[in-house]
Amino acid sequence: MQSCASHPSPQKTTLKIGPWKKLNTVEFKGKQDDIYFVNANIGWYGNGKGYLYKTVDGGDTWKEILHKPGTFVRALGFVDENLGFAGNIGPDYFPGVTDSKPLYKTTDGGTTWKAIHTLSGKNLKGVCAIDVLKAKFINSGVLDHRVTVRAAGRVGGPAKMATSRDGGNTWKTEDLSPLAEMILDVKFLNETTGFICASSSADMEKTKGRILKTTDGGTTWKVVYESKGANELMWKCSFPTDRVGYGTLQSYDEDPKNTQRYVVKTVDGGDTWKEISLVNDHNVREFGIGFINADVGWVGDVNGAYFTEDGGHTWIHQNIGRAVNKFRIIETDDKYIVFAIGSEVYRLEVAKK
Repeated sequence: MQSCASHPSPQKTTLKIGPWKKLNTVEFKGKQDDIYFVNANIGWYGNGKGYLYKTVDGGDTWKEILHKPGTFVRALGFVDENLGFAGNIGPDYFPGVTDSKPLYKTTDGGTTWKAIHTLSGKNLKGVCAIDVLKAKFINSGVLDHRVTVRAAGRVGGPAKMATSRDGGNTWKTEDLSPLAEMILDVKFLNETTGFICASSSADMEKTKGRILKTTDGGTTWKVVYESKGANELMWKCSFPTDRVGYGTLQSYDEDPKNTQRYVVKTVDGGDTWKEISLVNDHNVREFGIGFINADVGWVGDVNGAYFTEDGGHTWIHQNIGRAVNKFRIIETDDKYIVFAIGSEVYRLEVAKK
């Protein structure tokens, strides 16, 4: 079983989708960027004001565990209940962000954090996404997990990614600027195949959304998708199966005549991508995305989310707060638990009939 990911195994079963429930969290005016759960009970979320919160009861109650002014908690990733990482956007992009340390590590579930100093400066200016991959392998006759952690960024550039295969003790940094100038998300399906959501330029008037793919564990990358219009970014991605994946194409086109908004979809493991219609509305700006199987999923919007249960052929708007930037999905034996974070935090349960 995969405890926390945006691509749980598809289930050949009928689903009973419950209502969204708004959780009791601290009021926040802006967009909160990430939430992460290691199981149905234990999770964390953070925001751009340097706050980090933890729950041990599935989100019913939350406790503040960190307040670090000047730090923008942009991304989270945990290996287990103790070992985790928090990414900071870094200075020179958002007002008030003064912390130059791009990545922090905890070994006690978030009670204390230490900056990973070897990544500061030219190695990694800021982090927008963290991917935690647990790959099964046989270790001396026992089934074990080989863990790889990747931290990548950032919005506004530069486009770099750091990889650790020893629990965050040592890191190798890759410069991906020949293929992209911003990195907004990273997702590996296994030890060899991974994807990066990116943009072609740091100049918002010129940039096109791009998706990069690797089939050799990140040694080499190639562009497998580029959007047609300018003022666009590939923001987040979700892979409910190894063949089917989705991504949010975020538009900053100020021309009121350009009203069509798209989600991109692959059905061949990310080799090719097709733009599918989300909604015809200039006011819509896409953020997070999460699918529990090849057909059922959500796309975050500046004013809530859009829901599909037919693989993106049709979409229904749902009111779950503003600027929903991330969906996290936990799979148990009898249900999926979906968490969504934006200005607020919501939870939904999907029962397997």
